[in-house]
Amino acid sequence: MVDLERLASPFDEHAGLEHVTGSAVVVGRRGTVLHMHKRLHRWLQPGGHLQPGEEPSAAALRESREETGLELTHPDNGPRLIHVDVHDAAHGHTHLDLRYLLMASDRDPSPPPGESPEARWFEWEEAADVADEALVGALRSARRQPEVPAELDPETRAVPRARPGAVGTGRGPRHNGGDDAR
Repeated sequence: MVDLERLASPFDEHAGLEHVTGSAVVVGRRGTVLHMHKRLHRWLQPGGHLQPGEEPSAAALRESREETGLELTHPDNGPRLIHVDVHDAAHGHTHLDLRYLLMASDRDPSPPPGESPEARWFEWEEAADVADEALVGALRSARRQPEVPAELDPETRAVPRARPGAVGTGRGPRHNGGDDAR
């Protein structure tokens, strides 16, 4: 595991190869929203790099709005970190991805030009089937949150099990939805 205290600027993607990113599991009555990453060609949660001075929860909200075209909010009681994933990313980087819960209405995603054009609602089981292995734990955690509508209760429609715990560790390059080409 990476020790944040040893990093000079953990929130600055240009300060070193290891840095924090912010992403989100977007939830609503229809399930969860994923987008097809335009370079990796995989269904992922929205998210990306922090802007200078930006908190990870704010980056997760900003990036998710940008990538889905949806009006999103943190839960009523404030940002809620639901999962952490440490993974290799492009150009030798290691992302310390902080994953937050975000709430959405039932509107269909409509990514703006320049973003990945494919974003849509997935039922929980379908999302777990198409998502990166390290995202399954975050999906499971999101479904346990009190804001998830009752008809999507995890006891009645279970997401397949992944490794125990809330910290994912992946094999090989993955991405949390931000732009690694910078």
